[in-house]
Amino acid sequence: MLYRRFPKIEDLEVSALGLGCMRLPQKGEDVDEEAVERLFTAALEAGVNYVDTAWPYHRERSEDVVGRTLARLGARERVLLATKSPVWLVKETGDWDRYLDRQLEKLGTDHIDFYLMHALGASRWESLRRLGGLEFLARARRDGRIRHAGFSFHDSLEVFKGIVDGWEGWEFCQVQYNYMDENYQAGAAGIEYAAAHHLGVIVMEPLRGGALARVPDPVRAIFGSGERPRSPAEWALRHVLDRQEVVTTLSGMGRVEELLENAAVASSAKPNSLIASERALIARARAFFAEKQKVPCTSCAYCKPCPNGVDIPEVFGHYNTASMYDDLAGRAPWYRGMVKGGSAADACTRCGECLEKCPQHIAIPDRLEEAHAYLTAATS
Repeated sequence: MLYRRFPKIEDLEVSALGLGCMRLPQKGEDVDEEAVERLFTAALEAGVNYVDTAWPYHRERSEDVVGRTLARLGARERVLLATKSPVWLVKETGDWDRYLDRQLEKLGTDHIDFYLMHALGASRWESLRRLGGLEFLARARRDGRIRHAGFSFHDSLEVFKGIVDGWEGWEFCQVQYNYMDENYQAGAAGIEYAAAHHLGVIVMEPLRGGALARVPDPVRAIFGSGERPRSPAEWALRHVLDRQEVVTTLSGMGRVEELLENAAVASSAKPNSLIASERALIARARAFFAEKQKVPCTSCAYCKPCPNGVDIPEVFGHYNTASMYDDLAGRAPWYRGMVKGGSAADACTRCGECLEKCPQHIAIPDRLEEAHAYLTAATS
């Protein structure tokens, strides 16, 4: 296993592959703890030393499972343990401590090595500051309950920059990045911005929820035309780990076989090691998927806010993802949640306010209607 360091935390060596615990192996509706123990054992043997979980994962059970598994293996001191504050649940200043103390209990530890403010965007960042979240982080770091403070992110590049600039205490950040999401949310520009501010970068979704491992035959043929035989998953991981700003990338591995494959990649993928012909293959794969995109939406969010509450970029994101990766079954449940919450395309009244704002000149009301029909077809 190769190891990297955070710019502000130079005394720690972090495995290039981290074990994400959002998609642990399951037995029916429950987490399969025997399989989790096998997974953790394989990870430790492979040299993985970064374990990432969060309050809501597996219906708020992931932290308990991680804590019990580390205790059974006697492995707490062998890993750098990361979890996240459920910012959306914090309603008053005392909630920060209440949730952290409960997380320490669930994880069976007296400290969390890497503590993140979970899934920050514009509204959560505002709420965090208003409710004293930054002061809480500084206090928890001083009293030893957390060792290092950071945030995970889901919003626009400009919001990301504002958060990076908004507190000098940040030590690291976590962003979504893969060869299809180079300009999505924080993207490559955000990674570079964070590095310029000496923040360590953790990448989530390097395989885009597994979609870049389960590629169609034409993409397999593209990758197969290279000089070195590599699986689609390896190509995706190497793309992420080629960035020298990335300290570790998290993969939600559900099987030991997946872990061993990914660990092998992380044991040889050095920064800046992809050659021009290899980058060209990845670009060809990206172009194949891009041709299947339904709407040329860049998620710039200039169309927001919609007076009727439609989250236009999110709708188009689900629509494009379902089409590009043949994943209607995977996207439909997320879209149903939007329908229930009132932010789906069926809330559009065709007022036309968004049309003047869109730099891509998308016929938004028409495409929203199209997206809604497509995304609800699985349940009709």
